[in-house]
Amino acid sequence: MVYKLNTLKSEKVLAAAVKSAEVVQWHRLGHVNSNDLQKMKNGAVEGVSYDTKADIQKSNCEVCCEGKQARLPFKLAPHRRNKVLDLVHSDLCGPMEVRSVGQARYFLLFVDDASRMAFVYFLKEKNQVLQHFKEFHSMVRNQKGTKIKTLRTDNGGEFCSDMMEKYLKESGIIHQKTNPYTPEQNGLCERFNRTIVERARCLLFDAKMEKELWAEAVNTAVYLKNRSPAPGLGQITPIEMWTGCKPDLGHIRVFGSPAMMHVPKAKRLKWDKKAVKYILVGYSENIKGYRLQS
Repeated sequence: MVYKLNTLKSEKVLAAAVKSAEVVQWHRLGHVNSNDLQKMKNGAVEGVSYDTKADIQKSNCEVCCEGKQARLPFKLAPHRRNKVLDLVHSDLCGPMEVRSVGQARYFLLFVDDASRMAFVYFLKEKNQVLQHFKEFHSMVRNQKGTKIKTLRTDNGGEFCSDMMEKYLKESGIIHQKTNPYTPEQNGLCERFNRTIVERARCLLFDAKMEKELWAEAVNTAVYLKNRSPAPGLGQITPIEMWTGCKPDLGHIRVFGSPAMMHVPKAKRLKWDKKAVKYILVGYSENIKGYRLQS
């Protein structure tokens, strides 16, 4: 099936005609769309700036065409919960055609309805969903001091197992399930899932990396999405809604770019190299630093 691309009017495909600072910044942010980039420039985040007089030209970005072309997206329901963890959406994506470096074949998303904050976990098998939901539930409960009220998923067996239903019931969590063959009822997570896959695909294509690094690309896409403007939040990003702090993106670098890692003195001999060349493959939520691949 062939889909028509309106490249003159669409705000979803953004490219610069020359290798300027604006292009470098756009690539750092994982091919974010022009509307979100404008919000970032207007103060939604810190550490993002470019010449306000420069008009980033809209044309055919080959990477975006290869990674994002799709039918019209689902329309999101206008109502949004006001309190974090009142409603959490979840979806499982996979199996992938290749295993990740860590041998994962799936990724599991949890998206908070109020803040649009997303969390991703990588699974080797589908039967690990309950294990990771318990981990997620414990983490957010400790962070926010409140419990998940409602979990919305599809009718996949991984979400509807007896053990999952038992845990939800014991935890006092309402389980909302979509009707069969109607993914629109969990539209927020379905749309988020698609956006993450598209951006991860663009990151891999642009960096000319192997498919085995899909998990690193997905992890980076979620990291950037949480720090980008989201529908319904205005000038506030999901990470600011979740933590109360405006994100600073001054540390963001191009996915797949060369990086030199310093070798601590205790780890090298007198005539050894003081730095080793790696490839940047993302960021860590738990450690202040970069994820590197040799």
